[in-house]
Amino acid sequence: MFKTYEISRKFSESEQVVLFHGDCLELLREIPDKSLQLVITSPPYNIGKPYETRLKLDDYVNQQASVITECVRALSDRGSICWQVGNYVDNGHIIPLDTVLHPVFSNPGLKMRNRIVWHFEHGLHCKRRFSGRYETIIWFTKTDDYVFNLDAIRVPQKYPGKKHFKGPKAGQYSSNPLGKNPGDMWVIPNVKSNHVEKTTHPCQFPVELIERFVLSMTNEGDWVFDPFLGVGTAIIAAIRHGRRGAGAEVVREYVDIAEDRIQRELQGTLKTRPMNRPIYDPVRAGNKLTVAPWAKPKGPTDPTEMTLLEPSGRKYRTK
Repeated sequence: MFKTYEISRKFSESEQVVLFHGDCLELLREIPDKSLQLVITSPPYNIGKPYETRLKLDDYVNQQASVITECVRALSDRGSICWQVGNYVDNGHIIPLDTVLHPVFSNPGLKMRNRIVWHFEHGLHCKRRFSGRYETIIWFTKTDDYVFNLDAIRVPQKYPGKKHFKGPKAGQYSSNPLGKNPGDMWVIPNVKSNHVEKTTHPCQFPVELIERFVLSMTNEGDWVFDPFLGVGTAIIAAIRHGRRGAGAEVVREYVDIAEDRIQRELQGTLKTRPMNRPIYDPVRAGNKLTVAPWAKPKGPTDPTEMTLLEPSGRKYRTK
């Protein structure tokens, strides 16, 4: 839809893409009331990443509240705001950020529609607690009359051939031919080292995650806004589906990467993981790394002891 225009540095309702280098509050001041259909972002988690300054939790919440307040002002009455967060960690103490931020959204009257769990398989391995393999997206709307296009994001049915077994519809297919509601637990690979979309950003949105929100919560021509844009994924998902995209980012390196990725998306050359592609199964793929090289030795031994089997026949023990 939009393929022959320049990326703007300032917001105007006549633009199609706005990429702002600087504080998101500066950009938000340019955006008129009720102009945005979808605000979606993954803010800094306050855990000391290179692009953030670690704050006391109360200061962090207040900082987030100032941004959220402006986003709510700029959100249309039929719009949605989605905040994707993880955990704040303080000396091993886990504090889920969605629970801390919930009052910031509910106090101005926003209504929570879902708490979506985004599950992924890869991440840091913990030794004194279970390794974190999910984050959450909290979805709020301004009113009860909000855009939600479920058919655009349906996923394949588990039993598409299932039929009603009794009642007036007995013998008729019971499932929706377009697919089923994806539910509120989404299994989508996160962007790690071997992901086709990987850049230098340490916490990058996968495009397919944002596509699901763009398709379900906006219509063509609507504005999608990300106040903490990172490397431009929200804008990419927006323009891919005929929406307008805007965002702000304070790190110059990420702004440059975002601009390059947006330009490649407009040219049709940006490589991304397709929506709804099945999750890679290494066993089905015949990956030899799925064969364990370890075996428990025979006889009475320490249950934590394993034997490494080498092709040469040599054995090594580990504990």
